[in-house]
Amino acid sequence: MSMERVTGGCQCGRVRYEVGIDNDEAYLCHCRMCQKATGGLAAAFKNVAQAELRWLGAEPDWYRSSPIAERPFCAQCGTPLGFRYPDSPKMDLTLGSFDEPGRFRPTSHFGAESMHEAWLDTSELKRMRSDEYQPLVDRWAKAGAALPL
Repeated sequence: MSMERVTGGCQCGRVRYEVGIDNDEAYLCHCRMCQKATGGLAAAFKNVAQAELRWLGAEPDWYRSSPIAERPFCAQCGTPLGFRYPDSPKMDLTLGSFDEPGRFRPTSHFGAESMHEAWLDTSELKRMRSDEYQPLVDRWAKAGAALPL
């Protein structure tokens, strides 16, 4: 697969990026550090070459999350953007920060010692679209904005 440029950024749009990728493989990290950093039960990541990453507009803020790693984020809106070891040529970007996260496919789990198995296959759970929940639709309408889908 040839190198393709894809884009992403934080929720408020202050931090944007463009990165070259050569495949759509991604992974889930279940380690406690990623759970705490994202507030979720796992972090969905795309591993990329730092040389292929270009920050557009504002640079991200960085949090030294441990003695061996740091994480980019937007201090304005709080969006977690990734993870890296400072001495590595590669880093991870959060899938949710990509403009088109649905293109990626999971290929592995990392940090399996902290995995919450009950949350892996939720395909049998009841589903509701955001635009089907009238209190949410009403709140967006009252704010004079469209429901983001």
